[in-house]
Amino acid sequence: MPLTGKQRRHLRGLGHHLEPVVIVGQSGVTEGVIAAVEQALNDHELIKVKINEGPEDRHEAAKKLAEGTGSELAQLLGRTALLFKKRDEDSKFEKLEKL
Repeated sequence: MPLTGKQRRHLRGLGHHLEPVVIVGQSGVTEGVIAAVEQALNDHELIKVKINEGPEDRHEAAKKLAEGTGSELAQLLGRTALLFKKRDEDSKFEKLEKL
């Protein structure tokens, strides 16, 4: 489900204090990076990803990560992407749908 403006704003507030858990290196968005992001999303639901210089620009890389993992891009600020993917069970973000 696409995020609304209120939901994105709420997620940005929650993600402000987070540190990047995955770093995209100079090889860009590879299968390994997508797998690492997917695992981090399964563990945390809301993560930051640092996108370093690579073959694609930061917008392309963030879009590839979101599409490859089935997540939503909540924010792209500089070279840091905030990604969100709600778990089907035991989610910490149940009230997000009511926003």
